[in-house]
Amino acid sequence: MYAIVDIETTGGHASANGITDIAIVVYDGQTIVRRFHSLVNPGVPIPYFIQSLTGISNEMVQQAPPFHAIAAEVYEILRANIFVAHNVNFDYSFIKYHLSLAGYDLQCKKLCTIRLGRKIFPGMPSYSLGKLCHSLQIPATDRHRAAGDAEATTGLFRMLLSNDQEGHVGSFLNRRTSEQQLPPNLRKADIDSLPKTPGVYYFKDSKGSVIYVGKAVNVKKRVLSHFTGNKFGRQRQEFLKNVFSVSYRTCGTELMALILEAAEIKRLWPANNRAMKRYEPAFGLYAYEDQLGYVRLVIDKKRKNAASLYSFNRISEGYSLLQKLIHQFELCPHLCFVSRKGICAEPVDGTACRGACRGTEPSADYNTRAKEAISEMKATLPSFLLIDSGRTHEEKGVIRMNEGRFDGMGYVSRDLDLADAAAVAPFLELYPSNDYIRNIIMDYAAKHPERVSRV
Repeated sequence: MYAIVDIETTGGHASANGITDIAIVVYDGQTIVRRFHSLVNPGVPIPYFIQSLTGISNEMVQQAPPFHAIAAEVYEILRANIFVAHNVNFDYSFIKYHLSLAGYDLQCKKLCTIRLGRKIFPGMPSYSLGKLCHSLQIPATDRHRAAGDAEATTGLFRMLLSNDQEGHVGSFLNRRTSEQQLPPNLRKADIDSLPKTPGVYYFKDSKGSVIYVGKAVNVKKRVLSHFTGNKFGRQRQEFLKNVFSVSYRTCGTELMALILEAAEIKRLWPANNRAMKRYEPAFGLYAYEDQLGYVRLVIDKKRKNAASLYSFNRISEGYSLLQKLIHQFELCPHLCFVSRKGICAEPVDGTACRGACRGTEPSADYNTRAKEAISEMKATLPSFLLIDSGRTHEEKGVIRMNEGRFDGMGYVSRDLDLADAAAVAPFLELYPSNDYIRNIIMDYAAKHPERVSRV
């Protein structure tokens, strides 16, 4: 049998909101065998705009039972039946969460009348409950109240059953199908078109704007994973509500997908990509001229409004580079903030300070070496091609680093001479570099030197 459910709530996600109204219609496919309805005291104030929408005020629910007081009866009705609702994952997530707080673990099959409506009655102007009922001439009264909407959903479900010539209801109930897990506005055709290869995928809203970018070794599997589980937070519920379509770009490897994902997040700045937006390297190598005219090198925390000569995730990496420059160009450890003991004595850690910190070496002489150190560091920044698998057996994936900066990647024929930079260049798509991308490429190159071709 089917338990056709509708609820009203204080907000859009279960973990921080309560249920104010619940109605369940038990339907055997022919007749209604039971009805359950109750106002519910949510335990939190009802926002004014929701009071205006539903007509349910704080005063109306003041004497109503809290959900835990009706949880046993709700659970007994639902546990042995198929859970049916308009946008079923929303209602199910709320009821499952609040039942769990009362000590009940709801596990039952689900049917979504939005998704069934799109299959059985394609081409409707809208699949919202009110407009779909109007289009199909299904009586709908007492809108935005649980009892009224549950009755309207029952009428809609009855019509869906009677017009299901292709067996969509049975298909949806098949546990091997993933369609029941999908957001109500996402077409299954979009999912069916996804590849099982590395790539980047884009979730889009009703206007076609990208709201999330992700990367995957298996695009189809990763996209479907977004819709599994029973997370009850606001972020997930808002995300599922706003997903209307998904597109993708295939990549040859996970590394190339990771690079493309990072570049696309920087380009598109999607609302739901929070972690990558926050990424910044922690430290940078900076140069400045002090009041006495000496060029000073310093490792410091990354500054938003100052360009660094180079950046590092770990401070030890920065000091290792700076120590090399100090030894190679006989720079003053004190002026480079490596020695914290005041002016240098000769020698310091094997370095002969020529007296800049004591004022005995002219700034012009010292600055010549400091600038040579900076130029040498820039000149020795690596330039190479990272060669990996392509999207097909007939091609190779190529990532190009130029003087320590990522500047492009693409796919070339396996027969192309990769030693010829001019021949490779037309096949590379150019991207702006950033420290995150540079660091993952450098880490990968260090782990796989056999895939590096120096240019």
